[in-house]
Amino acid sequence: MKLFVDTAELEEIQALYAIGIVDGVTTNPSLIKKAVDRRKKHGDSTKIETYIKKILKTAKGTPVSLEVTKTEYAGMVDEGVRLYKKFNPVARNVYVKIPVNPAMKKNDVTCFDGIRAIKTLAKKNIPVNCTLIFTPEQALLAAKAGAAFVSPFLGRENDFIRKKGRWFFKKEDYYPSRGRSKDGKLVTDQGVSSGANLVNQCVTILKKYNLKTQVLAASIRSTQDVLDVALAGSDIATIPYNLFKELLTHQKTIEGMKTFTKDIVPEYAKLLGVTK
Repeated sequence: MKLFVDTAELEEIQALYAIGIVDGVTTNPSLIKKAVDRRKKHGDSTKIETYIKKILKTAKGTPVSLEVTKTEYAGMVDEGVRLYKKFNPVARNVYVKIPVNPAMKKNDVTCFDGIRAIKTLAKKNIPVNCTLIFTPEQALLAAKAGAAFVSPFLGRENDFIRKKGRWFFKKEDYYPSRGRSKDGKLVTDQGVSSGANLVNQCVTILKKYNLKTQVLAASIRSTQDVLDVALAGSDIATIPYNLFKELLTHQKTIEGMKTFTKDIVPEYAKLLGVTK
């Protein structure tokens, strides 16, 4: 499973690429603006366009998802083409983020605009990351339209199911991949029992029909979420910077390191050129 970092903080991106453990970047206009504004407070006058180019250069050779702001077909296509033409020449790694359904209400006539935009951009050989996936059916339609990635939102799906079950929860609380039952009945969202189950259903359908689209698990909040989407077969997981640190953390590892350093044999260390 590939790991992307979900951030707009250049220092975080640079740190992870220096280590060599990430395979791409996902971000959005809001995160980019916040990152640039924080720099301005410290006297950095870097403009948004220059900042984005720095991110692209850091991630050279791996995908970076940049998002459109329009919500209708023509606007999304126009912005998608503009984003690609302006930024892809920097490092040849731009993917355009398009929502699967930009409609603001149910059954609105614009509900097809996201899929139409994906189809049009794909025909122009512009790779698309289809975002805001909450059903495997949405993932299937996006894949058929030609999306390179589909991004099911694990954490937000878990929140929605918990609200349906009327459970009290905090955003950082883990929700089991198998789902939860209430009054003897599994609580689901259109047949989806959890965010991890959503990811797994997307993976299963796309593989069953040999579609080339990759599943990119998003809205990940915990190390257990990372494990769940890995077991679910996700092609990619995009996770926050701090979560990379947590993935390496275990109390027994810390205890083992303390014991390890105490047990170093001087004669052996000398063989390696180590002296106290």
